[in-house]
Formats: sequence, C-alpha cells, structure tokens
Amino acid sequence: MHNQPSQSELIAAVKQFIDETAKPQLQGHAAFHARVASNVLAILLRDLDARANNDADELTRLQELLDAPDVTDLETLNRSLCEAIQARELTASTPGLLGHLKATAVAQVEVDQPKYSGLRTAQSTR
Repeated sequence: MHNQPSQSELIAAVKQFIDETAKPQLQGHAAFHARVASNVLAILLRDLDARANNDADELTRLQELLDAPDVTDLETLNRSLCEAIQARELTASTPGLLGHLKATAVAQVEVDQPKYSGLRTAQSTR
C-alpha cells in the first residue's frame, strides 16, 4: 500500500493554498506573483496528467515518420527529425510531417494554454 500523496496531490495542495489563502490577502506585485505561481502549478498538473499519453503518441508518430521502429528514445528521434528537416530530407510535402508537427504543437498548447482562443479550431482539424 502506497500512502504518500502523489506529485499531483502535492502540487494541487500548494495551488489551493495559493488560490484560497495567500492570494486573497495579497495586493499589487505580490498578488501578481501569486497568480503567476498558481498558473505555473496548473501547467504542472496538466503536464503530469497528459505527459505519458502525449509522449507515447509523439513517439509512435516519429517512429513511423522516420522509419525507426526500434528507436524508443524521444529525444533521439526529435534530434533526428530536426536533422532530417535541416538536411531537407523531410519537407512540407513529406507525408505525415505537417500532421506530426501540428499534433505535437496542439498537445503542448493543451498543456500550456488550454484557454488559447485558437485551440478549439486547431483541435477540430487534427
């Protein structure tokens, strides 16, 4: 049995303290910094929730795009993608490239800025 709070639970507790206890008592610059801290914690919570799926989806797309089914390191695959684009081995006309780039960007915006005005449009054209 694991009885320690999870990372998400710890972050949520700090965020709740900032939002409900600290921020209401602050003014000016300190209140602004409390809002920034709360937003950072919200991003961390969304990232913890989405990271595994986002990374798995990105890995699958990169393995297919780069014809590298045996490579399982996302950093290595992304480096290979950058090198292939720079060498013009992959271009905008390469099947799957633009779809991969868009899917990766949309997934990141969902974590970083879920209220971004263009996100819903980008999600609907995936």
